[in-house]
Amino acid sequence: MMNKRPIEQPPTAKVIPITFASGWKHGFHSYDDLIIDKRVPTWLLPLLDKLKHLKNFLVNNTQKRLFFFCLLASLASCKKESLDNVENIPGLGGDTWAATPIDTWINDSLTVPFNIAVKYKWDQYELSLNKTLVPPKEDKIIPVLSAVKKVWIDTYIAETDSMFMKKYVPKFFALAGSASWNTDGTITLGTAEGGRKVVLYVLNNFRTKGMTGYVPSDSFNIKQMFHTIEHEFGHILHQTVMYPQDFKTISVGFYTSNWNNVSDATAHKDGFVTAYAESAPDEDFVEMIGVMLTEGRAGFEAIIKSIPAGTSDNNTTQAQAIARLRMKESIVVSYFKDTWGIDFYSLQTRVRTQVDKLIR
Repeated sequence: MMNKRPIEQPPTAKVIPITFASGWKHGFHSYDDLIIDKRVPTWLLPLLDKLKHLKNFLVNNTQKRLFFFCLLASLASCKKESLDNVENIPGLGGDTWAATPIDTWINDSLTVPFNIAVKYKWDQYELSLNKTLVPPKEDKIIPVLSAVKKVWIDTYIAETDSMFMKKYVPKFFALAGSASWNTDGTITLGTAEGGRKVVLYVLNNFRTKGMTGYVPSDSFNIKQMFHTIEHEFGHILHQTVMYPQDFKTISVGFYTSNWNNVSDATAHKDGFVTAYAESAPDEDFVEMIGVMLTEGRAGFEAIIKSIPAGTSDNNTTQAQAIARLRMKESIVVSYFKDTWGIDFYSLQTRVRTQVDKLIR
């Protein structure tokens, strides 16, 4: 639902034009032409001369001070504008809406148990101001968030406990209906900011098995959404406790800013799980997490088996590509076990099971 904002009116104020101020004239300039009677004793002349200069100072400065006093008095006489009922100005924190079943569901399922706030009503200030975006459809909110809870939150809780997610889960979700297109032709499907805020895009394309209009190809959008969530949560985890530095040496020299011109199949030939994994070691690490969890063990093995014989354009052999992916897999699994006490393969099975329930 779009938030309607009143048209902002420019502020008004009484202003003294500078031309008016510059038109002020002193009524008296100096006492320099004051004639001192010759009959005055010579010993009194220095005193009279000092008095003359004192008069000049007092007269000129008194007029200047009188001008500024008048200026201040004029400004002070302006009526003080009052912003009555500030709490009712939309967008400044006082907005109110009648609670809907959506708000009740969010409160009971996410806010109370996990202290997660969700903003689905339109607020462009929560999103990129330089992007063209649309708000999410309200009939998508509960299905999307319910799936997020089952696929992501509940599976981690099953492997750890509720306190783990209460501690590390982002506390604020902002939702957008469309994708966020970038100037290089790529799209942003989700972002995480400092481990506190997550923005999810493309919600209006969310359709699961059993929803009107669902077709098998919709499974791609579902997997992409959870891939994005697992990817962003992976960032939160490694920014809390860094993964082993050995991971960064596996594909050293192969990372590139030109990843968006590489297909996933081509990236596989160089030992990357996706093309985006080629962008940087941190992205490589969390892409491994996102793909392995969302695609499941069978899906990851299918990627391994898809790497053809021969060499890549970067002279990586099939054996080298497979070895790199296996080393990355091993580090991810060890990291989850040693750092968080999580059996990654068990988590992987849980996540993929929940994904299958949405698409099959």
